[in-house]
Amino acid sequence: MKRILLGTVGIVTALMFGWQQLARAQDAGEVDKAKLERAYARAYSPYAQRDYPTRPLFGDTHLHTMASFDAGAFGARLTPRDAYRFAIGEEVVSSTGIPVRLSRPLDFLVVADHSDNMGMFGDLLAGKSNILSNPQGKTWYDMIKGGKGAEAAIQLIRAFTTGALPEALVYLPGNPGYSAAWLDTIAAAEEYNSPGRFTAFIGYEWTSTPNGNNLHRNVIFRDNGDKARQVEPFVTMKPVGSDNPVDLWKWMEGYESKTGGRVLAIAHNGNLSNGRMFPLIDSFSGKAVDRTYAVNRAKWERLYEATQTKGDGESHPYLSPNDEFADFEKWDKGNMTLSEGKTKAMLEFEYVRSALKNGLMLERLLGINPYKFGLVGSTDAHTGLAAVEEDNFMGKTVAGEPSAERLSTVFVKDKSGRMIMDWEVGSSGYAAVWAKENTRASIWDAMHRRETYATTGTRMVVRLFGGWDFVAADARNRLPAEIGYKKGVPMGGDLSRAPAGKVPTFLVAALKDPIGANLDRYQVVKGWIDAQGRLHEKVYDVAWSGNRRPGANGKLPPVGNTVDVASATWTNTIGSPELIAVWKDPDFNPKQAAFYYGRVIEIPTPRWTAYDARRFGVRPLPGTRMIITERAYTSPIWFNPG
Repeated sequence: MKRILLGTVGIVTALMFGWQQLARAQDAGEVDKAKLERAYARAYSPYAQRDYPTRPLFGDTHLHTMASFDAGAFGARLTPRDAYRFAIGEEVVSSTGIPVRLSRPLDFLVVADHSDNMGMFGDLLAGKSNILSNPQGKTWYDMIKGGKGAEAAIQLIRAFTTGALPEALVYLPGNPGYSAAWLDTIAAAEEYNSPGRFTAFIGYEWTSTPNGNNLHRNVIFRDNGDKARQVEPFVTMKPVGSDNPVDLWKWMEGYESKTGGRVLAIAHNGNLSNGRMFPLIDSFSGKAVDRTYAVNRAKWERLYEATQTKGDGESHPYLSPNDEFADFEKWDKGNMTLSEGKTKAMLEFEYVRSALKNGLMLERLLGINPYKFGLVGSTDAHTGLAAVEEDNFMGKTVAGEPSAERLSTVFVKDKSGRMIMDWEVGSSGYAAVWAKENTRASIWDAMHRRETYATTGTRMVVRLFGGWDFVAADARNRLPAEIGYKKGVPMGGDLSRAPAGKVPTFLVAALKDPIGANLDRYQVVKGWIDAQGRLHEKVYDVAWSGNRRPGANGKLPPVGNTVDVASATWTNTIGSPELIAVWKDPDFNPKQAAFYYGRVIEIPTPRWTAYDARRFGVRPLPGTRMIITERAYTSPIWFNPG
């Protein structure tokens, strides 16, 4: 009270004698109205009062632990809690006994164990009474304890994939074992979620694989356990569940109606769907994709996982023959089980760029674009370890953890002879999210507005802003985001109705991974639809390192290569630590709908296979890829003529 009274006296004194007398009585110098107006205008510090994301948060939206049936059968013994411990930077011991740690902690993680048969394998290992009371369950348990675990695992997986698993061993929603596994998944996420420091999302994978064709989706909750505990995951096993994505969207709608919560789904591995991931003809109904399908897909699937261990899905050299970077970490031999081979006609409906183009066509027909998605990368590792740095790659499955043999072993093989080798497994990727805070709500909201980008495991920082008024001088500002948000929209946003005489301008910027490789170039990939409905694409080099100049063919010369494969080393003597530029679309037509996304390429570096060859002293098989150009893909910015 005394302090308040003294303050009141001070104000009265100021009013009686004027501000200048008061100032002289202190030691603040002369003051007048102009000075005070400046003082109250805005903060001096350019970092104060910012209300936009200032750094990307890196994480993995797709990690499996032993709670996944297949991961457990393949030998994973790390739990969701182990996965979180590893993600926050702790050292753990892998399922094969290898001490392992990330170079830097992640900011968030989604443990996305398979919804089908969740928790069953853990109960088998533990010898739960409901398992041992079944003769076949008892046989498999005895085989595992008797040193025949691999043989038991093969029998289990075969029985599961052919529908021959004994009914007593099928874990479904409502089953006590299933419910316990789901509640433990939630409990682990709640335990490790630390707002402001590390985000542990609640989630699961809905693993639809009709006839061996991959239609998988990861479901991510914005909410805490109080809401997630009110439901159990949607499964693919009928009649309880369904393998049709339309039914997953109905489940998501039901969850939100029941709890008031929010969920989104992220599809992945269209490259293994054999033409079913981004359809024009729905493979379930046999009918053309209609407006209802488009509305629901656009609502529930705001993101797509563009890169991961089972191949990169941004583009394909058959679809983009003029793109010299399109042939990157491809898995294009068949569907997920390799039971059906790949044909060229399937590719258009599997890859990000062609889906974005077809989305423009469907929007013209249906009034809404079902394939208006942003991009993330993630691991899909089945080891409990989100470790995809090239020199720290712990494999996709436990069988693929580091060893002298993994450069020459088979990952999957079909009786037809189609085969994927372990060396073809990619060490990819991570999701980068421009969120204001490291919380479930803030990261999920950034995912929902598509302010995200995918990386193949590097942690480069990438910005993309689109608008009508960016000028070259904006690229000389050290705070591009300050100008970017003021003049335009970020990745994932929309531009519409071009002002008269204006063309889209883009402020692009990238910083190298602090402990990674320099950058080769920043490219903008554009797709558009013309008046006749024909779809087009073009890749523009908009910023690059060094003094290179495009040749007569318009192509920028290669950046060079410092990789010494034998020693698995390289130097940052080529490339640039940062790239920034303002680019103006030279081919803009205000009547044509279009999308633009950024692709940032690093200089060549050793692939994980080169590190393994050096560490284990083994000779790789002919054809093994030993060098990689890591990269990032931003979510697009769409232009709609309106």
